[in-house]
Amino acid sequence: MSDYPSIVLEQAVNQLASLPGVGRRTALRLVLHLLRQSDQDVEAFASAFARLKKEIIYCRVCHNISDSELCPICSSTRRDHSTICVVENVQDVMSIENTGQYNGVYHVLGGVISPMEGIGPKELEIDSLIERISKGDIAEVILALPTTMEGDTTNFYIYRRIQNVFPVTGNPSPVTLPKISQIARGVAVGNQLEYTDEITLGRSIVNRTEFKG
Repeated sequence: MSDYPSIVLEQAVNQLASLPGVGRRTALRLVLHLLRQSDQDVEAFASAFARLKKEIIYCRVCHNISDSELCPICSSTRRDHSTICVVENVQDVMSIENTGQYNGVYHVLGGVISPMEGIGPKELEIDSLIERISKGDIAEVILALPTTMEGDTTNFYIYRRIQNVFPVTGNPSPVTLPKISQIARGVAVGNQLEYTDEITLGRSIVNRTEFKG
């Protein structure tokens, strides 16, 4: 027998409880809160999530979420397009933007290399990053990935891929090797960027160091 007096109520709780970080008790409290709201408020709530799935797209350049083919950051003439900050996910873009310490553009990988989870380079947006760099005009690539084993593995893989863009022979390359840096270790080892306070994250961006592989 169900613990809930209504099948509809139970289904709503199940849906909310499927979200990360939301337990069944919290889900029940949220559902009961929605029941007390007006029909218009609940419809607006549901409509916002329906539109989110149908209308949100990913920037064709950096893979950040956007309302159009180019996100506001990539389309801005005020940003430094010669500096690319490589991050794991969209939340990291938001976290770095909140620091107010960075004026370049981004590249969202969509994860980090993790063989245990079956995530390899081909599952990430690494090829498109290398393609951006190979076109030239990139002065610096900032590796702002999590300070974890998976993040460090991904950093090293990208570092080697960037180096392989350029010929190993003595022939001059038409593209200049960009500076490769990483955020300072003010971010504690093992921490995700989205959980790092803005002051620490901002200082890590400003005091970034050269990545030496």
